[in-house]
Amino acid sequence: MHSATRAYNLPVTSSPYFVNIATIVGKPGTMRELELDFDAPERIGEGLGYIEKGTPVELDVRLEVLHDGILATVGLESRMAGECSRCLTPLDEPLRVDFAELFAYARDEALEYEVHDDIVDLEPPVRDAVVLALPFQPVCRPDCLGLDPETGEKLVEPLEEQAPAVDPRWAALAGFGASTEAPEEPATGSEEAAGPRETESPEDARNHDYKGEPGQY
Repeated sequence: MHSATRAYNLPVTSSPYFVNIATIVGKPGTMRELELDFDAPERIGEGLGYIEKGTPVELDVRLEVLHDGILATVGLESRMAGECSRCLTPLDEPLRVDFAELFAYARDEALEYEVHDDIVDLEPPVRDAVVLALPFQPVCRPDCLGLDPETGEKLVEPLEEQAPAVDPRWAALAGFGASTEAPEEPATGSEEAAGPRETESPEDARNHDYKGEPGQY
C-alpha cells in the first residue's frame, strides 16, 4: 500500500519549479501530492500561441517514489496568449496540460530527467509538455474567415467568388484570333434560283440510252 501525504508549497530553492524530495527519497511506495502556484518566470513557447511571462501558473503535482526514481504526474493550468493565425486577433484562452515523467536517481541514457541533490526540477518537462500541447496555428474560433486581402479588415462573411483576371496580353491575342476567322460565304443567287433538281424517271432514262433510229427496236 502506498503511504501518501499532501503538502502545499514545499520548500524550493532558486526556481518555482524546484521541489525538495529529501524526506521521501529512498522510500519506495511513498506518494506525495502538492500544489505549486506562481507566475511564469519566463515565456513558454515561441510560436503564435504561448504562456506569457508573468502569467499565473498552477501545478497539481503527485510524486511517487519508485526503486529507480521519482515518478512525477503533473496537471498544469494557465492561460494561452498569442494571436489568431488567420485574422491576427489577440488570444487569451485557458490552457490545461497533463503529463507524467520519471526522474531517475542515477544517470540513465534511456531517461531524460534526473534527481539532483534531492531536487526534482519540473521546469524542463513542463516546457516540453506545454510546447507540444500548444496549437501550431491557433485560431480565435474554428470558423474564422481571416482577413480581407484588399482592405486588411477581418472578414465577417465569405468572399464572393470572382472570375480569374485575364492577362491583357492573352486578351489581345484572343481578339486577334477572332478577327482573322474567315466569314461563312452565303449561297449565290443563281443557286437559289435554280431550285431543286428534278429526278429523272426510269422511262426517260431508257429513251436517252436508246440511240437507234425512230421506229427501230
